[in-house]
Amino acid sequence: MRELSVVIAVMNEEENIRPLFEALKNALQGIDYEVIFVDDGSTDFTCKRIKELVNTRTVLVELRKNYGQNIAVTAGIDFTTGKYIVLLDGDLQNDPADIPAMLALIKKEDLDIVAGNRKEPWDGLVLRQTPVKIANYLLGRLTKVCIKDYGCTLKILKRDIAEDTGLYGAPQQLIPVLAGMQGARITQVDVKHHPRKFNQSKYGIGRTFRVMSDLVTRLFFRRYFQKSVHVFGTIGFISLFFGIIINLYLLGLKISGHAIGGRPLLVLGLIFLLGGIQLITIGFLADINARTYVESSNKKTYQVRKIYGRTQV
Repeated sequence: MRELSVVIAVMNEEENIRPLFEALKNALQGIDYEVIFVDDGSTDFTCKRIKELVNTRTVLVELRKNYGQNIAVTAGIDFTTGKYIVLLDGDLQNDPADIPAMLALIKKEDLDIVAGNRKEPWDGLVLRQTPVKIANYLLGRLTKVCIKDYGCTLKILKRDIAEDTGLYGAPQQLIPVLAGMQGARITQVDVKHHPRKFNQSKYGIGRTFRVMSDLVTRLFFRRYFQKSVHVFGTIGFISLFFGIIINLYLLGLKISGHAIGGRPLLVLGLIFLLGGIQLITIGFLADINARTYVESSNKKTYQVRKIYGRTQV
C-alpha cells in the first residue's frame, strides 16, 4: 500500500495534463505516491496526453462516457491503494505544492479530513461568489459541519473515511459533510488558488443549486435511509391519530342526531385517516427496499472502458 493516492477527474484538459504532472512530481518528492487520472469522457486529446505519462506511479482510468465529476471522483477513489487520498482538480487551479503540508497535518493531528480553503477565489465575484457564500452558510446551518469553503476540491482524507462514508457519486463539496455526520474529525487550511490558464471553467451558477438539491436528498438518506419507517411512520401515525379523533367526534354527532354529511370536517377526517394509513404503508415499503438494497446491491455507478498503468483487479 502506498502512502498517498492523488485522484484527479479530468474532461477535455489536454493542455493542463503535462504541467499538472510536472507540478505533482516536483511537489511530492520523497513521498510514496500514485496518481489516478480518471478521464470522464473527454473528446479532445486528454487521454492521449495521460497515456504518454503513464508509469508505475500513474494510472489512467478511462470511463466509457461522461458521467460527471462526482461519479468520476468516486471511480478514482475505487482504484486507489494509498493510505491517504487527495482530491485535486485537473485545471491547475489547485496547487500540488500545498499537499505535503496537508499530509503532514493529517498525520500529526490524527485527523480524518483536511480540507482546503481558497485564499483567492478567482471565479466571478458576484454571479459566482454570492451564491457560493449563501450555499456555504446553508450547508453549515443544515449539517452543523462548519467549514469556510465547501467548494474547494483540494482535500486529503483517510482511506477508511473514503470507503465508509458511502460517496456513491456525491458532490465533492459534500464529502466533509457526509464524513462529519459520521463523526469524522475535520479541519481546514488555507491553500493557493490560481486563475485558470487554459480552456473555460465547466462549472456555472447552476452547479450551486444542484449541490444544494443533492444535499437535501443525501441528508434524508443519511439520517433515515435504514429507518425510513421512522419518518413516514411518525407522520402517518400523527395523521392517523387526528383522523380517528375527528371521525370519533363526527360519529358522536351522528349518534346524537346531527347531520354530518355536508361538513368539511368529515372530508378532513377522511383525508387524515387514509393519508395516515398510506404513509405508514410507504414507510414499511421504504424500509424493506432499503434493507434489500443494502444487503444485495453491489453495483457501480459507472463503467470503465480501460485501465492504463495497472491491471484491473
